[in-house]
Amino acid sequence: MDVHLYTWAITGAVLVAVLALDVFWIGRNVHEPSMKEAGTLVAVVVAAAVVFGLGVWATAGGRYAGEFFAGWLTEYSLSVDNLFIFLIIMGKLGVPRPLQQYALTVGIILALVFRAVFIAVGAAAISKFSWVFFIFGAFLVYTAGKLVLDYRSHGSEEDEPVADNALTRFVNRRFPSTHAFEGRALTVVREGRRHITPMLFVIIALGSTDLLFALDSIPAIYGLTEEPYLVFTANVFALMGLRQLYFLIGGLLQKLIYLSLGLSFILAFIGLKLIFHALHEYHWAGWAPFDGDIPIWLSLSVIVGTLAITTVASLAASSRNAGPE
Repeated sequence: MDVHLYTWAITGAVLVAVLALDVFWIGRNVHEPSMKEAGTLVAVVVAAAVVFGLGVWATAGGRYAGEFFAGWLTEYSLSVDNLFIFLIIMGKLGVPRPLQQYALTVGIILALVFRAVFIAVGAAAISKFSWVFFIFGAFLVYTAGKLVLDYRSHGSEEDEPVADNALTRFVNRRFPSTHAFEGRALTVVREGRRHITPMLFVIIALGSTDLLFALDSIPAIYGLTEEPYLVFTANVFALMGLRQLYFLIGGLLQKLIYLSLGLSFILAFIGLKLIFHALHEYHWAGWAPFDGDIPIWLSLSVIVGTLAITTVASLAASSRNAGPE
């Protein structure tokens, strides 16, 4: 896929403009979005992603469009799982509902910056060293196994001190802080001395947590496409709708009880796909299906099918557990 520099420039300019408008709008309208507002914005972002994917199909062909859709769906489903952690962080730090939208927006901007760095590093490594696919694949298989073990041990992410990681503890030790939120302010001056507010802790917690999430998501999407432009745009569309999705399905998240198992299967599949691809690159996979180079239509079918089965099974099980009202 030949992506010209001006295409990257236009994409970056549009992204910056959308983020600037988003931050300006939130700054002027600090509030908790209604279900109608959140649903409308989620629909707009999803529609934009679909239109973009169709544009890729029209300009670059069905193969790259399939890679984009597979990558976007994978990143989006991983982002939904990440919302569990964001809900916990917001709850533990007692973020007022009207301020959560602002905190999520800043966290998403940080996530885009972090992931852009990971994408660039991953692209450089892949272009020079095919054996990197072995490492990416093994890491995803390990992550998938860890998700299953966490699920079986019933140790949910809610038991982890996600809002009290090493970075937040370091900041808390080194700088004086206030106990109450001061609107959207990150720092305030008290008695001639600058103090940091809980909002800064929230943003640090969200940003540093997403940095860990990127360790899973970036290798996963590189297992579906090696095109940095598609990797970047799939992440952008997945993250851009995350804030609205947070308010839209916050309650529904608790019902997706099998989501971790579904994601573990997807990550394991992509991990094995990466390992087979590495074997294919070294001509060691003549015994494997498709000569080790698993086609994108199969990857997309596995991802969509797994997400559909996981969602239906989760909602059915949650309905049975709830019982009659």
